[in-house]
Amino acid sequence: MENDPDTINWAVGCLTRRPGLPRQTGTKNKVRVPSSKLNLRAWRVCINVDPPKRSDNRRGQHLVTNLLIPDHFLALSIRLSDLLDEIGAGKCTAMERRDTYLRRERMSTIVGSLVGRDSEDFHFGSQSEGTTTPGLNSDIDLLSSTKVMNIMTDLRDWEAGMENLLMLRDDITPPQQYLLQVIYKYTPEPVTSISDDRFVRKDSGQILLSSERWKNYVEQRAAAAHAGEVTQNGPSVSNIPNWDIVSAFHVCKPIPEIQHWIDRCRGRHWPPAKLLEAAQRSPSFLVPAGHPDSDYKREEWRLSPNLIERMLMFSFNMTQIKCYISLKIIKKALLNKIVGDFITSFHCKTLMFYTIERTHPSLWKTHNLVFLLLLCLQVLRKWLRLGCLPHYIIEGVNLFDGKLSIVQQRRILQYVNYLIKNDLHDLFHIDIDNLGCRLQACGIRRIERGGEGELRPVWLRYGISLFLKFEYLNIFIMQFLKIIYLIQRSNTNFQQGIQYKLRAVVENSTNGKLTTVAFDLIYHLFALLNSVQLSTSSRLPNPGFIEIIRRFRYSLKTDVVSSRLKLASVLYCFGHLHAAIRVLEDVEKKDHIKVKAVCANIYIEGNSDLQVFANMMSDSCDNIHSEPSFAFCVRFIRQEAHCAPYIFWFEMNRSMTEEEVAQRTTTEKRWMDNAEVDARPFLYYLQYLTYGGLGERNKQLHACEILESYILNPRNLINIYHLETALNLIGHCYEMEGDYQSALDFYETSLLFENTNNAANWHIQRLQRIISNLE
Repeated sequence: MENDPDTINWAVGCLTRRPGLPRQTGTKNKVRVPSSKLNLRAWRVCINVDPPKRSDNRRGQHLVTNLLIPDHFLALSIRLSDLLDEIGAGKCTAMERRDTYLRRERMSTIVGSLVGRDSEDFHFGSQSEGTTTPGLNSDIDLLSSTKVMNIMTDLRDWEAGMENLLMLRDDITPPQQYLLQVIYKYTPEPVTSISDDRFVRKDSGQILLSSERWKNYVEQRAAAAHAGEVTQNGPSVSNIPNWDIVSAFHVCKPIPEIQHWIDRCRGRHWPPAKLLEAAQRSPSFLVPAGHPDSDYKREEWRLSPNLIERMLMFSFNMTQIKCYISLKIIKKALLNKIVGDFITSFHCKTLMFYTIERTHPSLWKTHNLVFLLLLCLQVLRKWLRLGCLPHYIIEGVNLFDGKLSIVQQRRILQYVNYLIKNDLHDLFHIDIDNLGCRLQACGIRRIERGGEGELRPVWLRYGISLFLKFEYLNIFIMQFLKIIYLIQRSNTNFQQGIQYKLRAVVENSTNGKLTTVAFDLIYHLFALLNSVQLSTSSRLPNPGFIEIIRRFRYSLKTDVVSSRLKLASVLYCFGHLHAAIRVLEDVEKKDHIKVKAVCANIYIEGNSDLQVFANMMSDSCDNIHSEPSFAFCVRFIRQEAHCAPYIFWFEMNRSMTEEEVAQRTTTEKRWMDNAEVDARPFLYYLQYLTYGGLGERNKQLHACEILESYILNPRNLINIYHLETALNLIGHCYEMEGDYQSALDFYETSLLFENTNNAANWHIQRLQRIISNLE
């Protein structure tokens, strides 16, 4: 941002890699023959692979089995580890995934406090753990914990004014499951009558909150928002494709099951003591899911220690992460062909927990990766023989229940035996991320050049990195619009509302974990406040105007070009055309072909294509660590009307009837009363207006030609979210040129893309009146 002050000064002046893992000697060159053709030698190690004994007095009686590590496992392990780096499972990518999703959590925390949200969001699962690859196509897991419920383990935990729910269980309640008895808000006594559709009466007369009815309630709320098709899958109720969204309750009181696990793990090498201390303070959750064999499965809630499980995952070293990812690839590519998708990532995670707990830390090295994979499969074989995979934390839970039948368990056992016997030779036949071909010697040279349809490793890593940033910015803008929408809907003065939110965010910035996200919000809120002040004080004396313009320097950090375009628009609207041109020239230098447009309101097919983001990398590869180039849409809310060209006033009033307004989804309601335009079309449109105002006719016509060429080029559609608005702009250019028929054609084309909630309807009416008056 070195040039940021220069941009402001120009405007005012015109006013009247991380190193690789060490390898053992002799392992530098990759082995280029299948493992079956290698001479076998072996290393002998001692490891306990037996199932844990659940009674405390037998926990120390481990059976030690001598295992032989074939010598060729060394080369294959290093090759597999290197290939996992290449397909997006390296350390940098894994840590960036974690950081991104934790940042999204923190953003949700801050925005939740600003908008008065009664829930707290957490990201769990593979994406947030950094344990996925593009080929695994992992879902995004979001747990939204409702704050208005007070979950009690005892009536002494009751709180006045809260929705109080008492956790119940008896001798026939399955492990991990609870019933929730409804307790009055203003007296610590059980509710005796059904006053809510979500309540049911138990045979004993107790009034319970039904998990099934709670999910139905969440589904109805999501459907009422008209924000996509709502689907239920287990405890998840989601209206976003490839997202699992679970509505749950915090359990902040000590839980016996968790304490028992902590006591059982004390004194071991893993989990470490600090993790156990943190686990003791960590809340658990109740998610709406009953036991498949329970008589009360529609009423039961499942205890879920997600935060503890995340701490366990975050304690993994890179070899353990790669082992877990490899297990999931085996699960999806091989085991799913046997029994469908009934083996889950959570089964793989549980296998990892048990294996790490019972394996000496010195074994978790890169050159042992294949051996460790086999070790995990041997642990799975033990559990399959017993017909029970115990939950790692909560005792008495069989993770096969409701997932795998006895017949399916036997089929998997047979195949796992085959995998172990053949030293994982089926790895060479895995299609996910083209792993099998990459492992085979015949594919190594082709992969190094970058096979057809594949990204070179450095391009793939860069593409993933930019995609994560792009997704974060999308979510950020969506949350920012929520804040603005709520201020607009409130009875307070808009500027006062912005200032109040700014003060609240500044308070959050003192929390070290929230600082980065807080400053992102501060920059955007300050930029909006600045332009609103300009719009509402259009008759400011010149010194006051200059001071507000100078403040724009703080908003230039929001993205590459949209804040500069808004500055240029302000200068144009206030008659400072030479200053506007200087800013537009600066924008044109920055808004190059590698810049990716970002819009939180509209989805474009291809926005999740890693190739699109890899293409943003310069040919020299020098910018892999430089600041990525993203351009937000340029947005003018109604309070900024005097900072926008007049044509955008129609965009702020795009609906012609109340029926059109009623058709809007919840997301559309947050932005359709604003004017939004993609940065590049707005750049050319502003150039057309400004050069016209300066009388530079050739440059004005050139800007019009470039605008039309850009909009009509199909290759640019990946960066045009508001195509109907862009078409309206080129139509308006032709209208100002007096070519009314061409203008009418563009307005009508705009309606082909959006026939309602489109300002083109107003433009066509206006133009038809002009044409009729000329006849």
